[in-house]
Amino acid sequence: MANAPTVTPQRQSEIEEIVESELDPDRPWVTVVWNDPVNLMSYVTHVFMKVFGYPKDKATSLMLDVHHKGRAIVSSGPRERMESDTATLHGYGLWATVQRDS
Repeated sequence: MANAPTVTPQRQSEIEEIVESELDPDRPWVTVVWNDPVNLMSYVTHVFMKVFGYPKDKATSLMLDVHHKGRAIVSSGPRERMESDTATLHGYGLWATVQRDS
């Protein structure tokens, strides 16, 4: 008889997170842009203005969060829209991901 698989504390945490996200359908999804060593700060600001229609001040503030904090949430809403935003940002060469809002 084979041994039952063991669940490590890390794996248990991952399972709980998946279950929690599935049980909370009202929690929005977000698009996160991550810092990278390639794109200029002025370019990232320009992309935020063009893609999201943000005014220069807001786009600059988000870009500075990316630069100093390593990431910034640039949009939130339904998963499908966040996946579309992420794909658009990838088209501009930015590193972006989709995740549940925390």
